[in-house]
Amino acid sequence: MTPLRVGLAGLGTVGGSVVRLLLDNAALFERRAGRRLDLVRVASRTPKPDIDIGSATFDTALASLDADDVDVVVELIGGVSAAKDLVATAIGAGRHVVTANKALLAEYGEEIFESANRRGVSVGFEASVAGGIPIVNALRTGLAGNRIDAIAGIVNGTSNYILTAMQEDGRDFATALAEAQRLGYAEADPTFDVEGIDAAQKLAILAALAFDATIDIGGVHVEGVSGIDIEDIRYARELGFSIKHLGLARLHDDGIEVRVHPALVPESVLISKVSGVMNAVMAHGNAVGPTLYVGPGAGGMPTASAVVADLVELARGTLPVPRPAARRLPSLGIEDVDCAHYLKIPAIDQPGVFAEVADVLSRHEVSIEAVIQRPQAIRSGAEPWVPIIIVTDDVPEAVVRECVSELANLAGVTGEISRIRVADLSAMMPPT
Repeated sequence: MTPLRVGLAGLGTVGGSVVRLLLDNAALFERRAGRRLDLVRVASRTPKPDIDIGSATFDTALASLDADDVDVVVELIGGVSAAKDLVATAIGAGRHVVTANKALLAEYGEEIFESANRRGVSVGFEASVAGGIPIVNALRTGLAGNRIDAIAGIVNGTSNYILTAMQEDGRDFATALAEAQRLGYAEADPTFDVEGIDAAQKLAILAALAFDATIDIGGVHVEGVSGIDIEDIRYARELGFSIKHLGLARLHDDGIEVRVHPALVPESVLISKVSGVMNAVMAHGNAVGPTLYVGPGAGGMPTASAVVADLVELARGTLPVPRPAARRLPSLGIEDVDCAHYLKIPAIDQPGVFAEVADVLSRHEVSIEAVIQRPQAIRSGAEPWVPIIIVTDDVPEAVVRECVSELANLAGVTGEISRIRVADLSAMMPPT
């Protein structure tokens, strides 16, 4: 069969790794795909003479990939504007596209897929979510016999590394972040990672695929990990939880619940053991039940592995032409979510304060699942105070917000109340 002729845009960490895989494993890929994967053109705005691109033609202009000898354009330049133009040009010319660009797909995925459908070309995006974990293929093919009703997971390695360092090494947030930056796990400006934006984009892509629906990225509730204190980590562990930065999407009769935030995860659930920069994605199908996929969520070679997997599928003729989503689902507000909550209440160390706290919760019909309050935790200051740690039973978001507001106004409460949701993943995951 004729080779699949590949045009590659971008020679960064991932692009360079894709080139290396295509050259080093050429015979293996030919056997698996039934035809050769030939790298014919490479475009990078910055020349990389130290990267061997074989017999491919190099150019600094992305427009050089708009050529008759290119069957598929692999977009690895990142960003949105230039990447969107490159992808649109390729699709308009009848070329297939493979991309690792989560931001592009989260914002313009519907437009890109509709355009590709009209032109009858494929779009591969395995590398856009969870690095080397083949979660896109799992949802599209391995779980095709299921109705997927929930997705949850750790999809940002930077945040997971920071929380792991805080829990296992006792580091505070700033120290753990600095270490992540030193090791190359976090950017100099880590905002997209630590404030949850990256995870929200990935979750929107997964939810759209799992539920065959158009997901509005603006409807995803997003919170990051920058507000997590080392003390929260310690108390959570004492209560039998790990704190993880989770993305959760659930299908409801009247819409879709899509949220990204820190959460207490019971240590009896497998995902609580996923540490460091690893990612994990859970999917619950009506036939198979809970499934879990774990692996490296970023890095040159893991992401390149996902890119080449799409190219092999394309060469086989099994990478599908995207179809328009079956429906557009409204995003349910976070106010509609019912879950348990962890509360850390700074209370003046005097008789009657806990009774006042309990009275507020009782009047709002909020049940208490667990409490920690120890005399040795007393802090110094104008008045001695002690943190009261409470884990509630399931309660609507709007109700717990009212409770926290009322608790903050009590005379016996001093300082800001910390609140972290508890993730009930028992329906999705077997125990460890």
